[in-house]
This record gives sequence, C-alpha cells and structure tokens, in this order.
Amino acid sequence: MAKAILKVEGMSCNHCRMAVEKALKGINGVENVQVDLDKKEVVVTGSASRDHLAKAIKEAGYDVIG
Repeated sequence: MAKAILKVEGMSCNHCRMAVEKALKGINGVENVQVDLDKKEVVVTGSASRDHLAKAIKEAGYDVIG
C-alpha cells in the first residue's frame, strides 16, 4: 500500500479538514486519509496517484504545495 504526503495550503479548521477528507475518500483506491492542520499536511494511503489526489484537493478549494 502506497503512502502519499501532500502539503496543503489554506486549511485552518475542522470544516477544512472534513472537506479535504471527503474529497479524497471519494477517490477510487484511497484507503485512509489523515489531515494534520498544524503541519498543513495530508497523508493518504492507498493506490490512487498523487496527481489524482492533488486534483481532488484543488477542486475542494485548497492549494497543494510542491
């Protein structure tokens, strides 16, 4: 099972966390999502591609850094 760590700008509250989790959990191949607001980081385990994950985060209204 692959693990992707994405730096996400713009998340600041529980609403943000839930929006990002919902966007990512809707992707085929995503097993687990952990959002760390303090680190501005999202850890995703599963088989989905990093590009697919980044696109879903951007569509939810947040910016993926790097």
